[in-house]
Amino acid sequence: MFSHVMLGATDMQASKKFYDAILGALGHEPGVMDDKGRCFYYTKTGVFALSVPINGEAACNGNGSTIGFAAKTPELADAWHAAGLENGGVTCEDPPGIREGNGVRLYIAYLRDPSGNKICALHRMG
Repeated sequence: MFSHVMLGATDMQASKKFYDAILGALGHEPGVMDDKGRCFYYTKTGVFALSVPINGEAACNGNGSTIGFAAKTPELADAWHAAGLENGGVTCEDPPGIREGNGVRLYIAYLRDPSGNKICALHRMG
């Protein structure tokens, strides 16, 4: 459905360090910086990117917005969460764990990145 997701970042080096760590915990390669100072994480199905806002205004998080990253197991979601806390992230929402509703069981871990964006690692349980 999506070709890419781009988030605003206030400190590209801190953000790259953070996302290299959490995405690395899920098995992804480190981000690649381009000549405009943006950072890109490429997968077979899409691209995740970070950028200082091009309009020169401060990066800000979207109230009510969450970007979710797929985790193959609950253990990888926990590793993602731990890597985030060790690299400038802040925990938010409930602690990592199972959420149930509408007949669906999910294992979810939430963080705020160094720029305040709300993100999560999500594993769909059988």
